[in-house]
Amino acid sequence: MEQIQIETKSKTYPLYLGENILSKLPSVIESVKPNASQILVLTDEAVNECYGDKMMDALSSYSTVYKYVLPSGEQAKSFEHYYACQTFALEKQLDRNALIIAFGGGVIGDLAGFVAATYMRGISFIQVPTTLLAHDSAVGGKVAINHELGKNMIGAFFQPEAVFYDIELLNTLPEKEWRSGFAEVIKHALIHDVEFYQWLKTTIKTLSDLRENALIHALKKGISVKAAIVKEDEMEAGVRAHLNFGHTLGHAIESECGYGKISHGEAVAIGMLFAMDVSNALGKTAFPVSEIASWFKQFGYQTSIPSHLEKERLLKKMQADKKSKQSDVYMVLLEEIGQPYVQKVEDGLILNLLSQQLENSN
Repeated sequence: MEQIQIETKSKTYPLYLGENILSKLPSVIESVKPNASQILVLTDEAVNECYGDKMMDALSSYSTVYKYVLPSGEQAKSFEHYYACQTFALEKQLDRNALIIAFGGGVIGDLAGFVAATYMRGISFIQVPTTLLAHDSAVGGKVAINHELGKNMIGAFFQPEAVFYDIELLNTLPEKEWRSGFAEVIKHALIHDVEFYQWLKTTIKTLSDLRENALIHALKKGISVKAAIVKEDEMEAGVRAHLNFGHTLGHAIESECGYGKISHGEAVAIGMLFAMDVSNALGKTAFPVSEIASWFKQFGYQTSIPSHLEKERLLKKMQADKKSKQSDVYMVLLEEIGQPYVQKVEDGLILNLLSQQLENSN
Protein backbone atom coordinates (compact mmCIF):
# COMPACT_ATOMS: atom_id res chain seq x y z
CA MET A 1 0.00 0.00 0.00
CA GLU A 2 1.58 3.25 -1.16
CA GLN A 3 0.97 6.61 0.46
CA ILE A 4 0.90 10.00 -1.25
CA GLN A 5 0.54 13.24 0.72
CA ILE A 6 -2.04 15.69 -0.59
CA GLU A 7 -1.15 19.20 0.60
CA THR A 8 -3.49 22.18 0.54
CA LYS A 9 -3.48 25.42 2.48
CA SER A 10 -6.37 24.24 4.65
CA LYS A 11 -5.31 20.62 5.22
CA THR A 12 -2.72 17.97 4.48
CA TYR A 13 -4.03 14.41 4.23
CA PRO A 14 -2.91 11.00 3.00
CA LEU A 15 -3.94 9.14 -0.13
CA TYR A 16 -3.47 5.38 0.08
CA LEU A 17 -3.12 3.40 -3.14
CA GLY A 18 -2.93 -0.35 -3.49
CA GLU A 19 -4.66 -3.53 -4.54
CA ASN A 20 -6.97 -5.60 -2.32
CA ILE A 21 -6.41 -3.31 0.68
CA LEU A 22 -9.99 -2.70 1.90
CA SER A 23 -9.30 -4.68 5.09
CA LYS A 24 -6.78 -1.96 6.04
CA LEU A 25 -9.41 0.79 6.01
CA PRO A 26 -10.08 0.58 9.80
CA SER A 27 -6.42 1.27 10.55
CA VAL A 28 -6.58 4.32 8.28
CA ILE A 29 -9.72 5.53 10.07
CA GLU A 30 -7.96 5.08 13.41
CA SER A 31 -5.04 7.21 12.20
CA VAL A 32 -7.08 10.10 10.76
CA LYS A 33 -10.31 9.98 12.84
CA PRO A 34 -9.62 7.99 16.03
CA ASN A 35 -12.64 9.42 17.86
CA ALA A 36 -15.26 8.54 15.22
CA SER A 37 -18.53 8.11 17.10
CA GLN A 38 -20.57 6.75 14.18
CA ILE A 39 -19.86 5.89 10.57
CA LEU A 40 -22.23 6.53 7.66
CA VAL A 41 -21.38 4.83 4.38
CA LEU A 42 -22.92 6.60 1.39
CA THR A 43 -22.85 4.48 -1.75
CA ASP A 44 -24.88 3.68 -4.85
CA GLU A 45 -26.83 0.65 -6.02
CA ALA A 46 -24.17 -0.70 -8.37
CA VAL A 47 -21.31 -0.42 -5.86
CA ASN A 48 -23.49 -1.75 -3.06
CA GLU A 49 -24.40 -4.83 -5.08
CA CYS A 50 -20.75 -5.63 -5.80
CA TYR A 51 -18.99 -4.47 -2.65
CA GLY A 52 -21.52 -3.34 -0.03
CA ASP A 53 -21.14 -6.45 2.13
CA LYS A 54 -17.36 -6.34 1.77
CA MET A 55 -17.31 -2.75 3.05
CA MET A 56 -19.57 -3.55 6.00
CA ASP A 57 -17.39 -6.56 6.86
CA ALA A 58 -14.31 -4.33 6.79
CA LEU A 59 -16.02 -1.97 9.27
CA SER A 60 -17.39 -4.75 11.52
CA SER A 61 -15.15 -3.70 14.44
CA TYR A 62 -17.14 -0.45 14.77
CA SER A 63 -20.29 -0.56 16.89
CA THR A 64 -22.37 1.97 14.95
CA VAL A 65 -22.17 1.81 11.16
CA TYR A 66 -25.01 2.87 8.87
CA LYS A 67 -25.30 2.55 5.12
CA TYR A 68 -27.44 4.63 2.79
CA VAL A 69 -27.78 3.50 -0.81
CA LEU A 70 -28.43 6.01 -3.60
CA PRO A 71 -29.40 5.36 -7.22
CA SER A 72 -26.49 4.90 -9.60
CA GLY A 73 -25.65 7.64 -12.06
CA GLU A 74 -25.39 11.41 -12.30
CA GLN A 75 -29.02 11.86 -11.24
CA ALA A 76 -27.96 11.15 -7.65
CA LYS A 77 -26.23 14.54 -7.52
CA SER A 78 -29.54 16.32 -7.05
CA PHE A 79 -30.92 18.47 -4.27
CA GLU A 80 -33.55 15.80 -3.55
CA HIS A 81 -30.98 13.07 -2.91
CA TYR A 82 -28.74 15.49 -0.99
CA TYR A 83 -31.73 16.33 1.23
CA ALA A 84 -32.54 12.64 1.68
CA CYS A 85 -28.98 11.95 2.88
CA GLN A 86 -29.22 14.80 5.39
CA THR A 87 -32.57 13.45 6.61
CA PHE A 88 -31.11 9.97 7.07
CA ALA A 89 -28.14 11.37 9.02
CA LEU A 90 -30.48 13.36 11.28
CA GLU A 91 -32.77 10.37 11.83
CA LYS A 92 -29.76 8.27 12.86
CA GLN A 93 -28.65 11.12 15.15
CA LEU A 94 -25.17 11.47 13.74
CA ASP A 95 -23.16 13.89 15.85
CA ARG A 96 -20.22 16.14 15.10
CA ASN A 97 -17.72 13.32 15.65
CA ALA A 98 -19.38 11.11 13.06
CA LEU A 99 -17.54 10.06 9.91
CA ILE A 100 -18.98 9.79 6.40
CA ILE A 101 -17.41 7.36 3.94
CA ALA A 102 -17.94 8.25 0.29
CA PHE A 103 -17.94 4.78 -1.25
CA GLY A 104 -18.31 5.04 -5.01
CA GLY A 105 -17.31 7.00 -8.07
CA GLY A 106 -17.16 10.71 -8.68
CA VAL A 107 -20.91 11.21 -8.26
CA ILE A 108 -20.95 9.66 -4.79
CA GLY A 109 -17.73 11.42 -3.85
CA ASP A 110 -19.12 14.81 -4.81
CA LEU A 111 -22.49 14.24 -3.15
CA ALA A 112 -21.20 12.62 0.03
CA GLY A 113 -18.54 15.28 0.38
CA PHE A 114 -21.15 18.02 0.12
CA VAL A 115 -23.32 16.23 2.68
CA ALA A 116 -20.30 16.08 5.02
CA ALA A 117 -19.40 19.73 4.34
CA THR A 118 -22.86 20.95 5.37
CA TYR A 119 -24.11 18.49 7.98
CA MET A 120 -23.83 20.31 11.33
CA ARG A 121 -21.66 22.85 9.46
CA GLY A 122 -19.12 20.18 8.56
CA ILE A 123 -18.15 16.69 9.72
CA SER A 124 -15.27 14.46 8.63
CA PHE A 125 -15.35 12.24 5.57
CA ILE A 126 -13.10 9.80 3.76
CA GLN A 127 -13.10 9.20 0.02
CA VAL A 128 -13.09 5.50 -0.97
CA PRO A 129 -13.26 5.76 -4.77
CA THR A 130 -14.38 2.81 -6.88
CA THR A 131 -13.85 4.18 -10.39
CA LEU A 132 -10.93 5.32 -12.51
CA LEU A 133 -12.60 8.72 -12.96
CA ALA A 134 -12.52 9.30 -9.21
CA HIS A 135 -8.71 9.46 -9.18
CA ASP A 136 -9.36 13.05 -10.22
CA SER A 137 -12.55 13.95 -8.36
CA ALA A 138 -11.58 12.32 -5.02
CA VAL A 139 -8.52 14.56 -4.65
CA GLY A 140 -8.70 18.27 -3.91
CA GLY A 141 -11.89 18.77 -1.94
CA LYS A 142 -14.33 20.03 -4.59
CA VAL A 143 -17.74 18.72 -3.55
CA ALA A 144 -21.07 19.61 -5.14
CA ILE A 145 -24.48 18.76 -6.50
CA ASN A 146 -25.97 19.66 -9.87
CA HIS A 147 -28.67 22.12 -10.81
CA GLU A 148 -30.71 21.79 -13.97
CA LEU A 149 -29.12 25.07 -15.12
CA GLY A 150 -25.54 23.89 -14.58
CA LYS A 151 -23.29 21.11 -13.34
CA ASN A 152 -21.64 21.39 -9.90
CA MET A 153 -23.08 24.85 -9.36
CA ILE A 154 -24.02 24.22 -5.71
CA GLY A 155 -21.08 23.06 -3.64
CA ALA A 156 -18.07 23.81 -1.48
CA PHE A 157 -14.35 23.31 -1.07
CA PHE A 158 -14.10 20.72 1.71
CA GLN A 159 -11.10 18.42 2.05
CA PRO A 160 -11.45 14.78 3.17
CA GLU A 161 -9.51 13.23 6.04
CA ALA A 162 -8.02 10.71 3.62
CA VAL A 163 -8.44 9.10 0.22
CA PHE A 164 -8.35 5.30 0.20
CA TYR A 165 -7.92 3.88 -3.31
CA ASP A 166 -8.21 0.10 -3.64
CA ILE A 167 -7.82 -0.69 -7.34
CA GLU A 168 -9.33 -4.14 -6.74
CA LEU A 169 -12.67 -2.30 -6.63
CA LEU A 170 -12.21 -1.24 -10.27
CA ASN A 171 -12.35 -4.81 -11.58
CA THR A 172 -16.13 -4.83 -11.99
CA LEU A 173 -16.30 -1.53 -13.87
CA PRO A 174 -18.00 -1.66 -17.27
CA GLU A 175 -15.96 -0.50 -20.24
CA LYS A 176 -17.87 2.80 -20.40
CA GLU A 177 -16.60 3.72 -16.93
CA TRP A 178 -13.00 2.87 -17.83
CA ARG A 179 -13.39 5.10 -20.88
CA SER A 180 -14.86 7.92 -18.82
CA GLY A 181 -12.03 7.79 -16.29
CA PHE A 182 -9.27 7.49 -18.85
CA ALA A 183 -10.29 10.85 -20.34
CA GLU A 184 -9.28 12.53 -17.07
CA VAL A 185 -5.95 10.64 -17.12
CA ILE A 186 -5.33 12.02 -20.62
CA LYS A 187 -6.35 15.48 -19.41
CA HIS A 188 -3.76 15.44 -16.63
CA ALA A 189 -1.06 14.53 -19.15
CA LEU A 190 -2.12 17.22 -21.64
CA ILE A 191 -2.12 20.06 -19.13
CA HIS A 192 0.97 19.15 -17.14
CA ASP A 193 3.27 16.40 -18.37
CA VAL A 194 4.32 15.86 -21.98
CA GLU A 195 6.39 12.78 -21.04
CA PHE A 196 3.34 11.20 -19.41
CA TYR A 197 1.32 12.00 -22.54
CA GLN A 198 3.92 10.27 -24.73
CA TRP A 199 3.95 7.27 -22.37
CA LEU A 200 0.17 6.99 -22.65
CA LYS A 201 0.29 7.15 -26.46
CA THR A 202 2.97 4.48 -26.75
CA THR A 203 1.82 2.18 -23.93
CA ILE A 204 -1.97 2.31 -23.77
CA LYS A 205 -3.38 1.06 -27.05
CA THR A 206 -6.67 -0.24 -25.67
CA LEU A 207 -8.50 0.19 -22.38
CA SER A 208 -7.52 -3.36 -21.42
CA ASP A 209 -3.87 -2.18 -21.34
CA LEU A 210 -4.78 -0.01 -18.36
CA ARG A 211 -4.37 -2.74 -15.75
CA GLU A 212 -2.00 -3.83 -12.97
CA ASN A 213 1.36 -1.98 -13.08
CA ALA A 214 0.29 0.28 -15.95
CA LEU A 215 -2.82 1.27 -14.00
CA ILE A 216 -0.84 2.01 -10.84
CA HIS A 217 1.63 4.12 -12.85
CA ALA A 218 -1.14 6.06 -14.60
CA LEU A 219 -2.96 6.68 -11.33
CA LYS A 220 0.18 7.87 -9.53
CA LYS A 221 1.04 10.24 -12.38
CA GLY A 222 -2.51 11.58 -12.66
CA ILE A 223 -2.86 12.02 -8.91
CA SER A 224 0.54 13.74 -8.70
CA VAL A 225 -0.57 16.28 -11.33
CA LYS A 226 -3.80 16.97 -9.44
CA ALA A 227 -1.95 17.18 -6.11
CA ALA A 228 0.64 19.65 -7.41
CA ILE A 229 -2.02 21.98 -8.79
CA VAL A 230 -4.23 21.77 -5.68
CA LYS A 231 -1.22 22.50 -3.47
CA GLU A 232 -0.63 25.73 -5.37
CA ASP A 233 -4.27 26.79 -5.70
CA GLU A 234 -6.80 25.10 -3.42
CA MET A 235 -9.73 27.45 -4.05
CA GLU A 236 -9.43 27.72 -7.85
CA ALA A 237 -8.30 31.33 -7.81
CA GLY A 238 -5.63 30.67 -10.44
CA VAL A 239 -3.95 27.59 -11.87
CA ARG A 240 -6.52 25.12 -10.53
CA ALA A 241 -8.76 26.32 -13.33
CA HIS A 242 -6.38 24.46 -15.67
CA LEU A 243 -7.93 21.22 -14.41
CA ASN A 244 -11.08 22.29 -16.26
CA PHE A 245 -9.41 21.71 -19.64
CA GLY A 246 -12.14 20.25 -21.84
CA HIS A 247 -14.81 20.90 -19.24
CA THR A 248 -16.31 24.17 -20.54
CA LEU A 249 -17.88 22.46 -23.53
CA GLY A 250 -17.91 19.05 -21.80
CA HIS A 251 -20.21 20.22 -19.02
CA ALA A 252 -22.43 21.97 -21.56
CA ILE A 253 -22.77 18.73 -23.54
CA GLU A 254 -23.58 16.75 -20.37
CA SER A 255 -26.25 19.25 -19.40
CA GLU A 256 -27.81 19.47 -22.86
CA CYS A 257 -27.86 15.69 -23.36
CA GLY A 258 -29.34 15.19 -19.89
CA TYR A 259 -27.11 14.15 -17.01
CA GLY A 260 -26.09 10.51 -17.36
CA LYS A 261 -26.93 10.23 -21.08
CA ILE A 262 -23.27 10.76 -21.96
CA SER A 263 -20.54 10.02 -19.43
CA HIS A 264 -18.49 12.84 -17.94
CA GLY A 265 -15.25 11.60 -19.45
CA GLU A 266 -16.73 11.11 -22.91
CA ALA A 267 -18.07 14.66 -22.87
CA VAL A 268 -14.70 15.97 -21.65
CA ALA A 269 -12.92 14.12 -24.47
CA ILE A 270 -15.03 16.04 -27.00
CA GLY A 271 -14.37 19.23 -25.02
CA MET A 272 -10.59 18.72 -25.05
CA LEU A 273 -10.54 18.30 -28.83
CA PHE A 274 -12.72 21.41 -29.16
CA ALA A 275 -10.34 23.38 -26.90
CA MET A 276 -7.46 22.39 -29.18
CA ASP A 277 -9.49 23.58 -32.18
CA VAL A 278 -10.00 26.91 -30.39
CA SER A 279 -6.27 27.11 -29.57
CA ASN A 280 -5.48 26.55 -33.25
CA ALA A 281 -8.09 29.08 -34.40
CA LEU A 282 -6.49 31.74 -32.21
CA GLY A 283 -3.29 31.23 -34.15
CA LYS A 284 -1.08 30.21 -31.23
CA THR A 285 -0.81 26.51 -32.00
CA ALA A 286 -1.07 23.90 -34.72
CA PHE A 287 -2.29 20.85 -32.86
CA PRO A 288 -2.89 17.78 -35.07
CA VAL A 289 -6.46 17.54 -33.78
CA SER A 290 -7.56 14.90 -36.28
CA GLU A 291 -4.58 12.71 -35.33
CA ILE A 292 -5.36 13.06 -31.61
CA ALA A 293 -9.04 12.36 -32.34
CA SER A 294 -8.02 9.15 -34.10
CA TRP A 295 -6.12 8.09 -30.97
CA PHE A 296 -9.24 8.84 -28.90
CA LYS A 297 -11.33 6.71 -31.26
CA GLN A 298 -9.12 3.69 -30.49
CA PHE A 299 -10.73 3.69 -27.05
CA GLY A 300 -14.26 4.11 -28.35
CA TYR A 301 -14.66 7.84 -27.68
CA GLN A 302 -17.12 9.85 -29.68
CA THR A 303 -15.02 12.74 -30.94
CA SER A 304 -17.65 15.12 -32.29
CA ILE A 305 -20.54 16.93 -30.63
CA PRO A 306 -23.78 14.89 -30.65
CA SER A 307 -25.61 16.02 -33.78
CA HIS A 308 -28.96 16.65 -32.08
CA LEU A 309 -27.54 19.45 -29.91
CA GLU A 310 -27.93 23.12 -30.84
CA LYS A 311 -24.96 25.48 -30.97
CA GLU A 312 -26.85 28.41 -29.40
CA ARG A 313 -27.92 26.34 -26.39
CA LEU A 314 -24.39 24.97 -25.96
CA LEU A 315 -22.99 28.51 -26.02
CA LYS A 316 -25.51 29.59 -23.39
CA LYS A 317 -24.40 26.77 -21.11
CA MET A 318 -20.75 27.65 -21.73
CA GLN A 319 -21.53 31.26 -20.75
CA ALA A 320 -22.82 29.93 -17.43
CA ASP A 321 -19.57 28.06 -16.72
CA LYS A 322 -17.93 28.89 -13.39
CA LYS A 323 -14.91 30.43 -15.17
CA SER A 324 -17.14 32.79 -17.14
CA LYS A 325 -17.32 36.46 -16.25
CA GLN A 326 -20.43 38.51 -17.07
CA SER A 327 -21.43 35.89 -19.67
CA ASP A 328 -18.05 36.06 -21.41
CA VAL A 329 -16.68 32.58 -22.05
CA TYR A 330 -13.22 31.89 -20.63
CA MET A 331 -11.69 28.59 -21.72
CA VAL A 332 -8.64 26.59 -20.69
CA LEU A 333 -6.49 26.36 -23.83
CA LEU A 334 -3.02 25.02 -24.59
CA GLU A 335 0.04 26.87 -25.88
CA GLU A 336 1.52 23.40 -26.23
CA ILE A 337 1.15 20.12 -24.38
CA GLY A 338 1.90 20.82 -20.74
CA GLN A 339 1.40 24.60 -21.14
CA PRO A 340 -2.23 25.54 -20.36
CA TYR A 341 -3.65 29.05 -20.09
CA VAL A 342 -7.06 30.64 -19.62
CA GLN A 343 -8.38 33.10 -22.18
CA LYS A 344 -11.59 34.85 -23.09
CA VAL A 345 -12.99 33.43 -26.33
CA GLU A 346 -15.39 35.45 -28.44
CA ASP A 347 -18.91 34.09 -28.92
CA GLY A 348 -18.62 34.33 -32.69
CA LEU A 349 -15.56 32.08 -32.81
CA ILE A 350 -17.22 29.54 -30.53
CA LEU A 351 -20.39 29.49 -32.64
CA ASN A 352 -18.38 29.12 -35.84
CA LEU A 353 -16.41 26.14 -34.50
CA LEU A 354 -19.54 24.57 -32.99
CA SER A 355 -21.24 24.89 -36.39
CA GLN A 356 -18.34 23.14 -38.11
CA GLN A 357 -18.38 20.29 -35.60
CA LEU A 358 -22.15 19.82 -35.79
CA GLU A 359 -22.04 19.82 -39.60
CA ASN A 360 -19.32 17.17 -39.56
CA SER A 361 -21.26 15.01 -37.09
CA ASN A 362 -24.39 14.93 -39.30
